[in-house]
Formats: sequence, C-alpha cells, structure tokens
Amino acid sequence: MNGRPPEIPPHKLISALKRYDLLPAIVFLPTRRKCDEAALEVAADKHQTTDEDKFALRKEMFDRLAAQTPEIGSHKHAKMLVNHGVASHHAGHIPSWKLAIEKMMSAGLLRAIFATSTVAAGVDFPARTVVISNADTRGNDGWRPLSASELQQMTGRAGRRGKDNVGFAVLAPGQFQNPKKIAELLKAPPDPIESKFRATYTTLLNLLDAFGNFEQIREIAEKSYAFQDTARNIERLRSERSVIERQIEEAAAASGNVISIGDVVGFERLAAAHRRLHEAAPATRADLRRQWQRENVRPGRIVSQGRSGKRLFVVINVHGDTVSLMRDDGQGRKVDIDRINRIYTKTYKLSEESIETGFDETIEGRNPVVKEPKLSYQERADAAGELIGTLMASFGDLQETLWTLAEQASLLQKMSRDIAFLREQIWEPFENRARVLDRLGYLDRSAEKVTESGKWLADVRVDRPLLVGEAIRNGIFDDIAPKTMAGLMASLAADPDRNFGDLYLSNTLLDVIADFEEIIYDVSRIEWRAGVEPAEEINLSAAAAAERWAGGMEWDLLVKRTKAEEGDLVRLLSRTGEALRQVANLRDSNPEAALTARTAAEAVLREPLR
Repeated sequence: MNGRPPEIPPHKLISALKRYDLLPAIVFLPTRRKCDEAALEVAADKHQTTDEDKFALRKEMFDRLAAQTPEIGSHKHAKMLVNHGVASHHAGHIPSWKLAIEKMMSAGLLRAIFATSTVAAGVDFPARTVVISNADTRGNDGWRPLSASELQQMTGRAGRRGKDNVGFAVLAPGQFQNPKKIAELLKAPPDPIESKFRATYTTLLNLLDAFGNFEQIREIAEKSYAFQDTARNIERLRSERSVIERQIEEAAAASGNVISIGDVVGFERLAAAHRRLHEAAPATRADLRRQWQRENVRPGRIVSQGRSGKRLFVVINVHGDTVSLMRDDGQGRKVDIDRINRIYTKTYKLSEESIETGFDETIEGRNPVVKEPKLSYQERADAAGELIGTLMASFGDLQETLWTLAEQASLLQKMSRDIAFLREQIWEPFENRARVLDRLGYLDRSAEKVTESGKWLADVRVDRPLLVGEAIRNGIFDDIAPKTMAGLMASLAADPDRNFGDLYLSNTLLDVIADFEEIIYDVSRIEWRAGVEPAEEINLSAAAAAERWAGGMEWDLLVKRTKAEEGDLVRLLSRTGEALRQVANLRDSNPEAALTARTAAEAVLREPLR
C-alpha cells in the first residue's frame, strides 16, 4: 500500500460537487473507456438528483441538433445525455456528437462532462469546476506525466465568464494522484514552444523550387525556431570569433607589419604541425598506427572495421576521433577511429551511385589498400620537420609577431570547426533527403533544381509523399477502382499501430498492395543508404476498412465489423479523403490518377463525415 486514498466513484464525486455548489464540472480522466464508464455510472445512479427544469431545454436543443446531424440521434449515449445531463467527450466519438456536447455545455444545460486531457486544448467551453483525477496521462506512447501546459489548459477551463467570480480546480484522490506534483506544475512556466518545421521531402522541394539554391534553404533552416538552440550557439561562436579576429587585426596593425588573418592562421597550422611532430611523437606502435589512421581516414574512403576486416564501410564524416560509417547494406554506425582496420586508397563522392561503385571496386580489388609507411616515425618526422621549418622561415621578419598571435589563431580555427559542425547538424537531414530525391529523379542535386516530377510531387501534401509519388509514376493508380485507391491511400494515412479490425482485403487490393510493397522496399533501400529513416509500415486493417467504406458499406455496419471507435474511424477516413483530394489536384500532370482519386474522395467523404 502506498498510503494514498482510493478513488472516489464517479457518482459520489458528482454528488459531492453538487452539495458544495461546484457544478457544472469537467472531470478529466486518463482514458476514453474511463470517461464512458464514469458517465454511464452517474446516469445509472438512482440517488442522483435530477434537474427537471433543464430536461425540456436539453431535449429541445438535442432534437434541433439531431435534425441537422441525424447520426447523433441514434448515438448510444443519447438518452443518457438528454435524461441525465452528463456525457463523455473524447476522440473516440464522432465530431458531430462532440460538437453537440460542446454546444449544450456552453448553453449551461449539462451537469458534468467526463473528458480526456486532450479536450482542454481543443475546445473552449468553460465550467464552474474542473476535476483533476490523475497526475499522469496516456498518450500514443503510453503513460507519461502531465506537462505544465496541459495542466494549465485543463485548469483554465474553470470559471464561466459572467457567471462565476472564481473558478475551482479540485484534485480528486486516487492511486495515481500526486498533489505535490500538481502544485509544482501549476507554478511552473509554460512548456517551451515546439516548432513543427521539419526536414521533409515536400518542404525541401517547395523551398528549392522557390529559392533555386541550397544555400538559402540552409539559411532558412538555421533561422527556424526548430533549431533555435543550435542557431543560438552558432551565433555566439560567430560573435566570439569576430572579437578574436578584431584582436588579431589590431595586434597586427600595432606591430607595424602588414599581416592578414590568413597569414596568422597559416603560420599557426605550421607551428601546430611542427609541435605534433616533435613534442607528441608516438611512444608505441599503437600510437603510431592511430596517427596514421587520423591522417588517412576521411569522408568518401572505403574502410574495413574490426579484427576480421571483412565488412566494408564508407566514411561519411569524421569529427575528432569519432567516425561516422555506412555499411554496404545501408546501415550506419559511429565508431572510434582506432576501430578502423584497413583503409582503401580511392575517395568517392557521397552519392548512392558513387558509393556503390566504391564498394564494387574494393571487392573486385580495383581499390588498393593504403599501406602503412615503412619508414620509422623519426625519419618521417625529420623529413616533415625540415619541410615545415622551411615554410615557417618564409615568413621572415613576421615570425615574431605571428608567434604572439598563434594561440588566438588556434582558438579561431577551433571556433570555425565548431560552427561548421553545428551547421552540418542542421543541414544534414535536408542533405540526406536531397540525395534520395536526386536518386529518384525529383530534383537535380548538382544543378540545385527541381525536376518536372518534383514540381508536381511538391504539391502532394500527404504523410508519405515519396511513396505516393512513386506509386503514381510506376502506374500503380492506373486502371484501378476508386475503392481500391481509397484502401491503398488509407494504408498510408492511418497510424501504423491503430487496429481497425479483421476485415479481409479484396483480391484486387491485395494485388495492388503487393506491387506497392515492392515500391516501398526500393524507396526504403535508397533512404537507408542516404541516412534517412524509412517510413513506418503500412496499415492493412485500415486499408480494408476504407475499401469497404468507399465501396458503399453503411456506417453502423462498418463500426460493428471493425470494432473501432467511431472517432478513430472518422479520423482515418477524413485523412484518407484529404490525401485523395491531394492526388485529385494533379489533373494536369497525372490526369488518370487525379480522376480516380477525385471519385474515391467523394465516396469516402460522405455522411457522417463532413
């Protein structure tokens, strides 16, 4: 036992709130099922006092709303709503039902609504009291604590303008209640705003088509709120670098010599190389090998890793002693540089075709291994030191001044490297997607130009545009029935983990999906090699539900056969219909697919969807 009091049954909670004149109330519960069960329990309690004066008004308003949207008249909670003035409100109900609840609550005709926390952010109907039953909430990824913004939105519903001088927030006791945590959240500042700007195929195509070059897209990305922390660090480093540059320029001017920033940086690099040769000479064979690895492991080279050295990788990036590698099957990893075994001579461009060529040439023996030098380290050091000494001597009388500025020049270079690394973190997701689009012919990466195919793909604003675009280009949508297209688009539009029952797919749709899965495989392979996480699996249960609906199945039967909540079906079919409308807009570039999509959208977006 944790010492916390048990939960108050819903009917007793409502009775207590009424006794203290705290109705109407919004009672927030963690799950849809709890909301439905709580409303039913209150309605079934014979000891609940009735509000006869509002019954007639409720019935009149409900009948008027049902005349406009007939489906709410047959809703399973309709009698409970009208007779008892209580209801549940969550994403599992159809939109017209939720709208009816909201209107009746705003009109002051309901005693209590049992709702999930998501209601607080999406509607604007107040109550005298809100009841918080849990310090946790349940989302798509399971249970998690309430956030400060969520709690503030929930408590912000307390108090009706013009009716209540003050609103009340009540913490109901229960196993998962935490008054201390709730109190902390109420005093906490709102959660940081999260930007929705993402590196997507559609975003990249539209920006490149609008601006005509990657550099401007890069600048837009760096200014985005999504990367504000990284951008802030870049600006700080740039500001600090500017200060050091001014200090170097002032010191150079004070010396009376004509010295540029390039002179200072170049001299410091020579001095640093000289120092590494003579002050940090490797004491062991392992030290010598690590130094050789640092000199030769660079982006675009093929390497092997581990003791066996049988598996080949291409070097994607090197930062310090951390090497980003991609395997020949597209999988990526990061390793310490001392895990590198063999290093091969040729350097390849980081494009899919060039990388494939690199792997093939290495396997076929046409890319020789970089041999470790046979000279002793001291012999190499002496030869290199003599060359560096000659180069440093070429600065003549400037050396004395350059030595005094060497430390600042070293710091200047470190800042430049750090800025480049941070900028690359922001740009890398766009760069990876540009590789995919270039490989599939939607943009020309070298020319920084969107192709004709890319222009119409940029107009397809769906969750997985690349799969839809490839389906169109490969003729998947040619000569198929509207209901088949609806099923295929629903498989993409649905949340992958949402179950819509065990309806069977038609043989026709099964054949189409078999062809479509080949496209998914090809696209995923290209994405893996470019460092892009492939899209999640398609949802076949959603495909079956949408195919039946677009084929004419009645709503009540669809709900019964899928065993899905009506709100989830509405969400699926609404997203499917909108995705079909996007394809229907391609009447100029893809007229056949557009015509079928338009017919399918009309079949999907029928009552009770609006």
